Amino acid sequence: MIDLLFDVNLQQLPDDYLTGNWRVADRVLNRNDPGSALAQATHLQLQPGLLHVEAPTQQDNGQWSVERDSLLSRPYLQMHLAREETRALVTRLRRSTDGAQSQLSLYFQSGMEMQLARP
Repeated sequence: MIDLLFDVNLQQLPDDYLTGNWRVADRVLNRNDPGSALAQATHLQLQPGLLHVEAPTQQDNGQWSVERDSLLSRPYLQMHLAREETRALVTRLRRSTDGAQSQLSLYFQSGMEMQLARP
């Protein structure tokens, strides 16, 4: 049975809604370096303040935080990895009522788009 997913108001998005183990469901690279850990990522693990990226040929660790713009309070993920530093706008977050399933859409400053799914 497929649970219904509901859009989360991004202006009121709690940071802990982003934590957990995410599977990369889809990605469009655009100008991103195709050899970077994020461009090849299959999984992202977001724990409070800690980021772990898994890719077929490499892994990378670092930190992440949520920042908001002052005008519309849009959430951005600020990611600091050992070999890469980037920022991604959270464009959509959908969750089941119990929070067990989620879909997250990110738009990176390089133009890369990434769709994540949990579990």
